[in-house]
Amino acid sequence: MSTKDSEYKGSTFWQLILVIPGSILAFTLIISLIAKSSSIANAPVEVKASADVAQVEANIKPVAVVELAAADAGPHVDKSGEEVVKAVCSMCHDAGLMNSPKIGDKEAWKPRVAQGYDTLVSHAVQGIRAMPAKGGNASLSDAEVAGAVKFMANAVGAGF
Repeated sequence: MSTKDSEYKGSTFWQLILVIPGSILAFTLIISLIAKSSSIANAPVEVKASADVAQVEANIKPVAVVELAAADAGPHVDKSGEEVVKAVCSMCHDAGLMNSPKIGDKEAWKPRVAQGYDTLVSHAVQGIRAMPAKGGNASLSDAEVAGAVKFMANAVGAGF
């Protein structure tokens, strides 16, 4: 035997570049083909009995159904001045929040009463300084606000 035949030449760089990705690609292809063939053979057969489906649907059916009705409160009924004061105005005017005159405080109401009833009603309806229009309740009618102004002013002796 010659020494030439038993000598190992070694792999070139380009041979390795081709062999390594090629073997990875071949291995991946073989695994995917095996997985695909076994999944087709073992695919579950879907047979659903209509009675079973009906039973499942009955089990998951909601207990109740919520339906919203139209909010029709009927015709608007004006509240008295006292009711409006208790419901809306008292929040600020009982405690004197944001420099509002307290209900029953004659000294605080004196300059306001001197402006006149129409001016007080106008300020209450449109808002003034920190007080929002209609005391922050836009659903109040102008007559309801005027009644509230009259109630509070008369509580300090205005005589409106």
